[in-house]
Amino acid sequence: MSEFRIHHDVNELLSLLQVRGGDGAEGYIDLLQKHRTPYVTTTVSSHSAKVKLAEFSKTPEDFLRKYDELKSKNVRNLDPLVYLLSKLCEDKEMLQCLQQNAKERSESSASANATTTSSYTLPQTSTKMSMQELDELRKKLGNVTASSNAPLPAEVTRKMLRDKHNKKNPTQPNPVFPSWVYDRPALIGDFIISPTPAGDPAVAVGTLPLSTQEQFVVEDLLFALIGVDGRDITAQPVLGRQNRSFIVDATLDMSVKELVNRILPVASYYSTITRFIEEKSSFEYGQVNHALTAAMRTLMKEYLILVTQLEHLQRQGLLSLQKLWFYVQPTMRTMEILASIASSLDKGECMGGSTLSLLHDRTFNYTGDSQAQELCLYLTKAASVPYFEILEKWIYRGIIKDPYSEFMVEEHELQKEKIQEDYNDKYWDQRYTIVQHRIPSFLQKMADKILSTGKYLNVVRECGRDVTCPDAKEVLYTLKERAYVEQIEKAYNYASKVLLDFLMEEKELVSRLRSIKHYFLMDKGDFFVHFMDLTEEELKKPVDDIVPPRLEALLELALRMSTANTDPFKDDLKIDLMPHDVITQLLRVLAIETKQEKAIINAEPTDGALSGLEAFSFDYIVKWPLSLIINRKALTRYQMLFRHMFYCKHVERLLCNAWISNKDFKQYSLPSAKWFSAAFALRQRMLNFVQNIQYYMMFEVMEPTWHVMENNLKTASNIDDVLCHHTSFLDNCLKDCMLTNPELLRIFSKLMSVCVMFTGCMQRFTQSMRLERLSQEQEMMDEPPTQSRQADESENKRPTTKLLSEHADALQSNASIEATISKFDSNFGLLLLDLLDKLSIYSTNDCEHSMISIIYRLDFNGFYTERLERMAVERNQKAAA
Repeated sequence: MSEFRIHHDVNELLSLLQVRGGDGAEGYIDLLQKHRTPYVTTTVSSHSAKVKLAEFSKTPEDFLRKYDELKSKNVRNLDPLVYLLSKLCEDKEMLQCLQQNAKERSESSASANATTTSSYTLPQTSTKMSMQELDELRKKLGNVTASSNAPLPAEVTRKMLRDKHNKKNPTQPNPVFPSWVYDRPALIGDFIISPTPAGDPAVAVGTLPLSTQEQFVVEDLLFALIGVDGRDITAQPVLGRQNRSFIVDATLDMSVKELVNRILPVASYYSTITRFIEEKSSFEYGQVNHALTAAMRTLMKEYLILVTQLEHLQRQGLLSLQKLWFYVQPTMRTMEILASIASSLDKGECMGGSTLSLLHDRTFNYTGDSQAQELCLYLTKAASVPYFEILEKWIYRGIIKDPYSEFMVEEHELQKEKIQEDYNDKYWDQRYTIVQHRIPSFLQKMADKILSTGKYLNVVRECGRDVTCPDAKEVLYTLKERAYVEQIEKAYNYASKVLLDFLMEEKELVSRLRSIKHYFLMDKGDFFVHFMDLTEEELKKPVDDIVPPRLEALLELALRMSTANTDPFKDDLKIDLMPHDVITQLLRVLAIETKQEKAIINAEPTDGALSGLEAFSFDYIVKWPLSLIINRKALTRYQMLFRHMFYCKHVERLLCNAWISNKDFKQYSLPSAKWFSAAFALRQRMLNFVQNIQYYMMFEVMEPTWHVMENNLKTASNIDDVLCHHTSFLDNCLKDCMLTNPELLRIFSKLMSVCVMFTGCMQRFTQSMRLERLSQEQEMMDEPPTQSRQADESENKRPTTKLLSEHADALQSNASIEATISKFDSNFGLLLLDLLDKLSIYSTNDCEHSMISIIYRLDFNGFYTERLERMAVERNQKAAA
C-alpha cells in the first residue's frame, strides 16, 4: 500500500470516528509505517478468524450467513477484513474505545435529530378500526414486507437483463426462448406444487405392515429423486432461494422415517440444481453460466441414469429401502457440491468473471478432497471456455466480442478524433476500462496486463493493420496458474513491441516531438527572430482586428526563409489566437476536475481587449495514433510554455528597442536630464532579469529535461512508459518554469507588466524629448529668411508644427520624469526581492532545488543577500510569535 493510500485511509477513519485533536493523521501514519508487516491472508488464517468472530458474535448464525453471502458475491478483500476484525476482538482496550466512541456518536446524532426535527401528533379520528380491518391491515403489511425481502421473479430478472443488453447492443438483440418453455412447468423437471390428489384417506400408511410401508416409501422416494410428488412424501413450496423441504407421513414407522430423512436431502439437492439449470441456461445470464449449466446437465444425466436403474430394480422387487440408501450414498456428495455451488451462484447473482471466481475458490478450497476437487475442476474448465474465448480475441487481436457483458474489460463509445479538441478528454484511460467484479480471482494479478495488451493491439488495428500474435495458443483453465500466465505475458510483450515499433518507426514519434520542440520550446532562434520581425506590426493590433490568414502567410514565409525549412513536419504548425491570456489559460487548466472549474469557466472576460501578442500561440496538427501521446492535454502544456517564453522574448525586444532609442540621445548634451542615467540603469536591470529568466528556462530546465526524456524513450518497453515519460517531461518543465505555482506566477506577471509599462513610458519620454528638441530648434532660427526660403521653410515646418500640436500634452518636466523613473525602480526592486524571497522559501521547504539557480543568477554579486536574510529573520520572528 502506498503512503498516499495510507494517508487517505487514516483520514477517512478519523473522520468516521469523529476524532479531533491529538497529533492528527501524521502521527498515526508514522506508527503504521513503522509497525506494518507484509502480511498475506491465507485460507487457514481467514477460516480461524471467521470462527473467532462467530464465537464473539451474539448471533453467530447471522454472521456466518452474511459472510457466506458476501463470499458468494465475490466481495474483494473480505478475508483481510475478517482477519482485521478478529484482531480487534482480541484487543479489549480497543473494543472499549470503539464502544465508547459509538455511544458518543449515537448521543450526538440523537441530540442533533432532537433539535432539528419537530414532533407531530396524529389527528383524532371520529371512527375506530374494527378488529377485522386491523387483521387485514396486518396481512397487507406482512405481504409488503415479505415481497420487499424476496428476490425478484425470474421473469422480471430476465427482462431487466435483456433490456440492459439491448440498450448496450441495439443492433444485436438478445435471443429469447419461446414462451412455451416457461408456460409449461412440466418441462422444467422440478416439483409441481398442486392440490392434494384425491385418494383413499381412510387407509394410513402407518397402519400397514412394515414391508408394505417400505415398498410404498421406496416408490415415493424414487419419484422424489426425479422431482415428482409421491403419495406419502410431498414437496413444500419454495420461497425465494430457500432449499426444498418435504412433508413425510407422520404415521410411518420410526425406523423407516429415519432412513427416509437420510435420503430426502438428495431430492432437495436435485430440486436446487434443476431450478438453477433451468433458470441460468437462459441467454440473459451470459455464456459462462450457460456453459456451466450445460456441464451440470451432463452430470445430472448420470444421476438420472442411476435413478432409472434403481426404478428397474424396484419393479423387479429387488430394491429395499436399505439398498436404496446404499446406492444413493456415493452420489450424495456430488449432488451436495453441485447444489451448494448452484445456491451460492444464485444468491450472489453471479455472472461471467464472478462465476469463475466462485468456482475457482471452491476448486482451490477442496484441496485434500480429490473427488470434490475433480468435480469443481471439471465445472470450472467447462464454464471458463467462453470466457477464455473472449480473452483470446482480446489479447491476440485486440477485439472485444462480449455480447453479455461478462468480460473484465468493458468498451465505451468514445471518438478518437476528440483527443485533439477537448483538453480533459481521457480516451486512452476511458475507451477500455477494467470492471473489478468481472475479474476472475485467478486473473486478478494479470488484469492490468490483459487490459494493456488488448489496448495496444486495438490501436494498431484501428490504423488499418491486421495484427495477430504469432504465439497465439488456446488458453485453458488449470490450477497451475503459470500455464496461462505465460501465455498472457507472451501476448503482452508482442503487443507492446508492435505498437511501440509502429509509433517510433513508422509514425516517427521522436521526430514529431523534436519538431514540436523546435517551435513550442523556441528551439529555432533564427526562425523566431525572423517571425517576430515580420509579425511585429500585426501582433500589436487588438486580437479582433488581426487577420488570421495574414499571420498564416507570414508564418509560412518565416518557415521557408529559416533553418526550419528542413523540418519535414513544418506544415503541421498552425496559428492559434487564444481567447484568454496565458495566466487565465493556466488557471482554467489547473482548475479542471476541481471545485473551481465551473467558477473559472463562467467567469467574466477581462475588461481590456487582448492584444495579438497576448492572444498569440502556435497549434499543431496531430493525427491518430500519435494523438494518444501528443493529445490536447499535452499540446495545451506546450502552448503554455510557448506563450510564457514568447511573452518574455517580446518584453526583451521592447527593452532592447528602448536601449536603441536611448542611444540616439547620447549625441545631445543633457545636463538637466538627471533621470537619464537612472532610467538607463533600471532598463539594464530589467533586461538582465528577463534574459536570465529566459536562459534559466531554456538551458537549465527544458534542455536537460528534454535529454532525460529522449534517453528514457530509447529504453521504453511499452506505450504506457512513453506516455509516462512525456507527461513527466511536460510536468517538470511547467513546474520548474514557475507555471504551476500561482504565487510565483503572480509575482512574475507583475514584474513583466512593470517592464512593459516602463518601456511604454520610455517611449513617451523619448517622444517628449524629441518634441522639445524640435521646439528649441525652431526658436533658434532667428535669421530673417527670403521670400522663397520662407515659403520652403513654412512647407517644411508644417509637419513639425502638426506633430507638436498633436503631442503637446506629452511634454513633461524633468522633475515628473525623474519621479516616474524612481517609482518604477522602487516597484521593480520590491517585486524582484519578493520573487527571490519566495524562490528561497520554495527551494528550501519544498525541495525545489532547480529554482535556486534563478537566485544565483540574479543575485550573482550578493546585492540582495543581506535584504533576503533580513526578510527571513522577520518571517521567523512572526512565525514564533
